[in-house]
Amino acid sequence: MKDINQFQRQAPPDQEIVDAHIWRSDEGKLQLELDAPRIVQYRKPDTRTIYPKGVELRFYDSQRYLQTFIRANKATSYDDKNIITAKDSVVVIDYTNGDTIYLEDIVWKSDEDIIYSNHPVRAVNGNRVTYGDGFVSDANMTNLRITRQRGIIEFEE
Repeated sequence: MKDINQFQRQAPPDQEIVDAHIWRSDEGKLQLELDAPRIVQYRKPDTRTIYPKGVELRFYDSQRYLQTFIRANKATSYDDKNIITAKDSVVVIDYTNGDTIYLEDIVWKSDEDIIYSNHPVRAVNGNRVTYGDGFVSDANMTNLRITRQRGIIEFEE
């Protein structure tokens, strides 16, 4: 009976999209490409968009070169708060400097132009591997700083 009551309390989504491929551009220049197997949007009690089966984002520069790639197994966008959270096996690839960052979750506060995580981070760049307890960066991932960095391990292939 408890399971039935909980099911009845869950409101159906206001909108649902399956196999989404979305492009965002500004003045005809591609800025962002989004792929998601499923997108669910709710308006009440808070306006939010959920990516329950994962999401892939590709950010492009003005010349349409791929700058950053982000993949997460789950994500939620809190539209009224300008906050996006991504969690569960998050991977961030910065093509500008060659960093690949593996983490549990990230938070993107778009109105503050900040991306951060307070959980363990592993960053790989060529033969260099860096570990830390979190990171903070601007939204373009150009000023990335690993917090409480524990060391760099060099290895040869």
